[in-house]
Amino acid sequence: MSFPQRSRALTVAVFAAVATWAVPSHALFEDDEARRAILELRQRFDALQQSNQRSGERSGEEVSQLRRSLLDLQTQIEALRTEQASLRGQNEQLQREVAELQRRQKDIAQGVDERLRKFEPLAVTVDGREFRADPAEKREFEAALAVFRSGKFPEAATAFGSFMRQYPQSGYLPSARFWLGNAQYATRDYKEAINNFKSLLAAAPDHARAPEAALSIANCQIELKDTRAARKTLEDLMRVYPQSEAAAAAKERLARLK
Repeated sequence: MSFPQRSRALTVAVFAAVATWAVPSHALFEDDEARRAILELRQRFDALQQSNQRSGERSGEEVSQLRRSLLDLQTQIEALRTEQASLRGQNEQLQREVAELQRRQKDIAQGVDERLRKFEPLAVTVDGREFRADPAEKREFEAALAVFRSGKFPEAATAFGSFMRQYPQSGYLPSARFWLGNAQYATRDYKEAINNFKSLLAAAPDHARAPEAALSIANCQIELKDTRAARKTLEDLMRVYPQSEAAAAAKERLARLK
């Protein structure tokens, strides 16, 4: 039975008892005793009502407190949901930023690799010889050779001379000496041409250009009117490089010198 039902039942019972005692009956109570009983019942009833009222107030306060607690809990839940959504958004943003940073790092690494490759030695093959050369070294040799092939022999001589000073250990050096000697021959600088051709023969006697260098030495000596030296150079050429095309040319020239 609920609190209001118990209250109404108790009230009905009390009033029924009062009504019973209020009926005049000399057999049950005397007047004074009846009055005392009624007062006592009233006091008990008032006390019971006050107790029930206080219980009702306490129950109302508990319900109000419970409602406030529920509202606070709901507010906290909503706040947590909002914070969770914010954190999810921040996490997604961080993931996007990390992905962007990774992409940038990859681009930077690729760019660095490309730039480094511009400075890494390259495998090149020149006049039958394979070696490694810096990209800048390769560019400068090819540029000097292009100048020679354009017919600008003084400029080519300057370019090859500069190249040899800058790259004294280069794998291009025998070829550079050969083309420098030819540029000097074209400008009638025969003595310097002979020196460069002889340097080639001394440093790389098995070089693919060595027979041509020996023949060019003989040509310079002929231009200098040093027939005896030219004859010896041609004879040495035929002996050292007998299967070369230069040796066949040397044989013809040697016949003309006689």
